[in-house]
Amino acid sequence: MSLTIAQRHAWSLARTLMVCVTLFHAGNGYAAVPTSEFDGDPSSIVREYDPFNP
Repeated sequence: MSLTIAQRHAWSLARTLMVCVTLFHAGNGYAAVPTSEFDGDPSSIVREYDPFNP
């Protein structure tokens, strides 16, 4: 998935679930998970989305 699409999905996920979401580089693309569930390499983080602080 491209970075632009991943950013849109991550923000949408954060707003829908009302939790902080971490966008990170994964393999050949990007992925987003709730920040509380992210246990990967901190250097792979692209951005964190906080629905309470847009």
